Amino acid sequence: GVSLAGCGQSSAHNSSKQKKFDQFLDSCFKEFATENTITLHFKLSDPSSYGIKKEPSPTYGELSSDMAKKNCKRSKQLLQELYTFPTSSLTKEQKLTWQIFQDYLNETIMSEKYILYSSPFGADGLPSDIPVTLSEYRFDNEKDIKDYLSLVNQIPELFTQVLDFEEERRNADIVSPDFVISDTIDQINQFLNASEENNLLVESFEERLDSLDTLSEDQKASYTANNRLLITNKVFPAYEHLKTALQVSTGSKHTTSDNSTKERLCEYENGQDYYRFLLQSDVGTDMSPEECITALETQLKDTIKDISSLTTQNKDLYTEYLSAVPTLSKPKEIMEQLKDDSLVDFPEIKNISYELKNVPNALSGTSACAFYLVPPIDSKDANIIYINNNRVESNEMFSTLAHEGYPGHLYQTNYFLSTNPSPLRTFLHCDGYDEGWGTYAQLYSYNFTEFKDVDEKTQAQLRQLYRDNDLLSLSLSSLSDLYVNYKNYDENALADYLKTYGIDKSATKQLYQYVIENPVTYLSYSIGYYELNKLEKEMAASLGKSFKISDFHEAVLNVGSCNFAILSQEIEKETEILSKIP
Repeated sequence: GVSLAGCGQSSAHNSSKQKKFDQFLDSCFKEFATENTITLHFKLSDPSSYGIKKEPSPTYGELSSDMAKKNCKRSKQLLQELYTFPTSSLTKEQKLTWQIFQDYLNETIMSEKYILYSSPFGADGLPSDIPVTLSEYRFDNEKDIKDYLSLVNQIPELFTQVLDFEEERRNADIVSPDFVISDTIDQINQFLNASEENNLLVESFEERLDSLDTLSEDQKASYTANNRLLITNKVFPAYEHLKTALQVSTGSKHTTSDNSTKERLCEYENGQDYYRFLLQSDVGTDMSPEECITALETQLKDTIKDISSLTTQNKDLYTEYLSAVPTLSKPKEIMEQLKDDSLVDFPEIKNISYELKNVPNALSGTSACAFYLVPPIDSKDANIIYINNNRVESNEMFSTLAHEGYPGHLYQTNYFLSTNPSPLRTFLHCDGYDEGWGTYAQLYSYNFTEFKDVDEKTQAQLRQLYRDNDLLSLSLSSLSDLYVNYKNYDENALADYLKTYGIDKSATKQLYQYVIENPVTYLSYSIGYYELNKLEKEMAASLGKSFKISDFHEAVLNVGSCNFAILSQEIEKETEILSKIP
């Protein structure tokens, strides 16, 4: 009987360890969630149900290198605490969270060397991001309105912090290229020159107020006046001041040092190291930049070969491609169709309510083609997908909604939440997993795309051509990023490289500037997809005839967002289990 008692003790000891570990994860979740008002509000609709009793007073949080250093220091403490939980005493799911959290904390600690490398300006910089974030700030009650107005009131302080940070970067000889600053000035002008009904902060505020039934008309009028006053007296002057400061900085920079000519990441000291770090932390891959180049160049060649064999089989295919009209064009119809199509090869989840909205005019010039707004994890409200009608062609609508909706981001996010994960997991994202999955979903959706008035054979060829074209442009964009930021191609060298693929000077310029402002962003899509594709092939090879694509999808979705080393290890375990099923 002794051995049984021993066994019982160890499991009791384990279950108390497991309980303590869950408490540790919960306290980390609360700490991360209450870092600032924006994070908390977008993460939880009811903080008190997560044991968050005292909410921080309205703040954007501190934006400075000191704060970033404090975060790194805090991550070291949390890592030490994590190590007090031996993984041998944890459940399977806890072990996975333990690994993913360890990875996250290690990356935060490693990021300390590179705090000054990322700029708050550029294409998706803070000045254009703030109005979007504020326009999405939910009003569930009157407190939300007061918090919101307080945040609007704090925009001048936020911009002061941003300028201080930029100054610190300049002193460290990490200077934003001129075009980044002029992009930012363009965005500021777009914001300042928008008519009142096109000003996001005016228009969206009044729409959200209207939908709150608990307020009297007088209260609404008073809040509306208050908001407009703040925009006139606080927000506009803050943007004007920021613009002036940026104009001064581009003017003076040339005289102070000759380093104003640096643009590409690898031109800065330790720039290549930083690029490798981004591949590891953001893309979540263990591939080196050189391996990424090899993989993408191979993919590019294969894709071009496939396109040429398709057009050889069917001489009129390209003409068909240019004139092809998808059977479905309305976004709502497409989403419903994709939802049904996804049931075939992806695990079913309970119905998700969603809304499709158009990107407001004030933003359509600078916003992406489409984006999915992740709802609070405890929200019963609709998930929202924004579509930028100025940027999405009707023949791209299907694959765009597959990427953002089913079986892409909206589906993946909701599927993961349905597995009841530790809430902390929702902070531990890997862009390569998320965007790799979105890209996988987008390319997969071509299996379901239908075109008007074409026979079955041509339809199959068109689907393949669409898929190939997406892969072609993604591979080229990603290789451009690697060649510019890691291999130091200047704009002319990039133009020479892209010319062989029929890409003109003006498109090259846009791409050149984009990859400098957003290093490795494209690789989250392309290498993320490449890694998923590799895992799928490995699983298929191991299981042979018994391989089902739906098993692969379910395995990837059950693990949730993490780096590819961890994902690969989990998929291997799942493959092992599946191989034993008779």
